[in-house]
Amino acid sequence: MFGMDSFEFNKIAGAVLGSCLFLMGLGIVADVIFASPAKIVAGYALPSAEEKPAASAAPAAAAEPLPVLLAKADPAKGQAQAKVCTSCHALEKGGPNKIGPGLWGVIGHKVGSHEGFNYSAAFKERSAKGETWTFETLNKFIENPKGYISGTAMGFAGLKEADKRADLLAYLRTLSDSPAELPKP
Repeated sequence: MFGMDSFEFNKIAGAVLGSCLFLMGLGIVADVIFASPAKIVAGYALPSAEEKPAASAAPAAAAEPLPVLLAKADPAKGQAQAKVCTSCHALEKGGPNKIGPGLWGVIGHKVGSHEGFNYSAAFKERSAKGETWTFETLNKFIENPKGYISGTAMGFAGLKEADKRADLLAYLRTLSDSPAELPKP
């Protein structure tokens, strides 16, 4: 076929296949020669002692009811945490609306009713229902704003630690002419 007999074709095919086999073998030998040795670590890998207490401590802290946390909360620590809030909210009495409404007297105040602030539809709906900001509702909102009031425009991701939320709530309580009474533990 095409001017060569089958014997010559077999020689060429054998040379090509032999070359491929040789290159494959050469690659295997090179991998064996130049392979990096496996790291040998003495001893056994043990679980970290810090992981278990941290995991078991979190549910214990979360299990404490809000009134108990508020009873031992520190308003000074809450004031330090509230600095994050001041980028969007005024904390002083009669303060201007910023990106968010002023927070003076928020505890006990009707949800979505701060004068002069344009609330999202979700807040207007809650306001129409007559909801008020209690320690419990503010606690849930501060923990997960978008989860508690779906449709809020608030960009804050939330404060997950219950004791820090209690400190913040204790501070917000002081932002009033007549602070709300703490719930009984």
